[in-house]
Amino acid sequence: MEGGSFGAGRAGAALDPVSFARRPQTLLRVASWVFSIAVFGPIVNEGYVNADSGPELRCIFNGNAGACRFGVALGLGAFLACAGFLLLDVRFQQISSIRDRRRAVLLDLGFSGLWSFLWFVGFCFLTNQWQRTEPGPGTAQAGDAARAAITFSFFSILSWVALTVKALQRFRLGTDMSLFATEQLGAGAGQTYPGYPVGSGVEGTETYQSPPFTETLDTSPKGYQVPAY
Repeated sequence: MEGGSFGAGRAGAALDPVSFARRPQTLLRVASWVFSIAVFGPIVNEGYVNADSGPELRCIFNGNAGACRFGVALGLGAFLACAGFLLLDVRFQQISSIRDRRRAVLLDLGFSGLWSFLWFVGFCFLTNQWQRTEPGPGTAQAGDAARAAITFSFFSILSWVALTVKALQRFRLGTDMSLFATEQLGAGAGQTYPGYPVGSGVEGTETYQSPPFTETLDTSPKGYQVPAY
C-alpha cells in the first residue's frame, strides 16, 4: 500500500473489516484454524478406544499414545497460534514502529515455517501408525476419526506453507519499501528547487532593478583638472 510498510497502510489508519476479511492471509488463517480443530477434535473425542484385552483405553493409531498426544498438541498449538496471529493482523496497522512491524512479520514467518514442517512430520507419523494398526472392533468404531485427522493434517501442510509464503512476501515488501524510502530521502537532501517564474506575482532575479534614489558616482567630475607637477 502507498505510504505503508510490510503490507499494511499508514499507522493509525482505520481498518476496513470487509477488505480485511477478504485478504488471502486472513482466509488462510481461518482455514488453518478450522483444520486444526478437525485434527485434534476427533483424536480427543474418538481417538482412544477400549483395548481388546481389557477395559483400558488405547490410542487408535496402533496403540501408540505418543501419536495421539502429538496430534493433539500439534492441532491445539495451531489453533492457538491462528487465533493469536489473527489478532496480530487486526492490530498490525496500529503499530507505528517499522522495527516492531519487522519483528512481527519475522515472528509470523518463523512460526509458519516451523509449523509447516511439524504438520508434515505429523502427517507422516499418523499415516504410518494408522497403516500399522490391526483391524478390530475399536478400529472400525474410530476409523473415521483417524482418517479425518490424517486428511486435515495434510490440508494443514498446504495452508501453513501458504501462510509462510505470504509472510515471506510481506517481509520482502517491507524491506524493499524501507530501501525505497531511504533512497528518496537521500535524493531529496541534495535536490535543488527552481526559482519563481517571471510573471507569477513574485519578481525573479532577471527583473531585479537597482533601488531608487541611487546616483552613479562620476570618478571624473566636470570642471576639475588634475594639476601637473
